[in-house]
Amino acid sequence: MTKPTVPQNYLDLVQSKRAFAHLATLMPDGSPQVTPVWFDYDGEHFIVNSARGRLKDKNMRRDGRVALEIMDPDDGYRYLEVRGTVVDITEEGADASIDRLAHKYLGVDSYPNRRADEQRVIYKIAPTKIKGNR
Repeated sequence: MTKPTVPQNYLDLVQSKRAFAHLATLMPDGSPQVTPVWFDYDGEHFIVNSARGRLKDKNMRRDGRVALEIMDPDDGYRYLEVRGTVVDITEEGADASIDRLAHKYLGVDSYPNRRADEQRVIYKIAPTKIKGNR
């Protein structure tokens, strides 16, 4: 079975645009929970960064099935739908990851909202389905 890939005409959403993603996770009762997030894409996996103990952190640790909707900031009707599974959760490199995302989304070198008491976490999502819409 071939791995799903981002369609060529949607690569701008994951490589060059400052597109936000809406991350859907599952609550313990199976109901969905959605949060806007910054993301990165390494050509195979979607990467999300959060802090340990947040709701999306707890949800992804318990149930790795997730969905991302990545909307074109220039055209709200153009978006990429990604369904997948969290395949790796790590704290290693998470501070550098959030700084890279802050550079991408805010144009700053260091994440400005860092709290001294939080532990940053990286979630690597392997897509099982990718579909562009528009």
